[in-house]
Amino acid sequence: MKRLLTLLSLTLLLAGCSGLRLVESQVSTAAPAGAATIEPGARYRFERLPSQTNPVETDSVEAIAESELNEVGMVHDEAGARYSVQITTRMESYQVDDWGRPYNGGGGSIYIGGGNMVGIGVGSVIGMGMGMGMRFPPPSQYRHEVTLLLRDLSSNQVVYETRATHEGPWNDRYNILRATLAAALKDFPKAPAGSRRVKVEIPR
Repeated sequence: MKRLLTLLSLTLLLAGCSGLRLVESQVSTAAPAGAATIEPGARYRFERLPSQTNPVETDSVEAIAESELNEVGMVHDEAGARYSVQITTRMESYQVDDWGRPYNGGGGSIYIGGGNMVGIGVGSVIGMGMGMGMRFPPPSQYRHEVTLLLRDLSSNQVVYETRATHEGPWNDRYNILRATLAAALKDFPKAPAGSRRVKVEIPR
């Protein structure tokens, strides 16, 4: 009976885990030396670049960013902002071989196994067998990048910069954006300087 309960508990645990996926991002954070600490409850407004002309796209990105910034104690207040937040995002796709290496279309990324069989008798028989060592067309991977800059509006100086990059098989951009932003804001505003890897779980 005890063993049955243990197996049942394990099954339920695995079922719960199957509804999540782990998004691992490479995160790089920097802040100028001597910059004042960003206090909890600090107010900010969004700053849009001239190139960010698609309102639907920009509104969607900012809505996700607002949710993640709220998690680390920042308050969106366009009228009473002390800081501005500028966000840039990018997603690109590329093909990989069966070992996960970027595939550039050249022969170097494809493993081909071949053999020749030559027999000479009354006649000549030549046979050749070739096998492709990867799927065709090659599978796609996606690189997601997000950069967040925080400026002090009184001086227009950047007081916090963080960037996160994730590479994986998922192309549901906004879900991955949420995960990469959460990774980028990990330990905000006192994240360690330099590069590190951060893992975030999100629903499948």
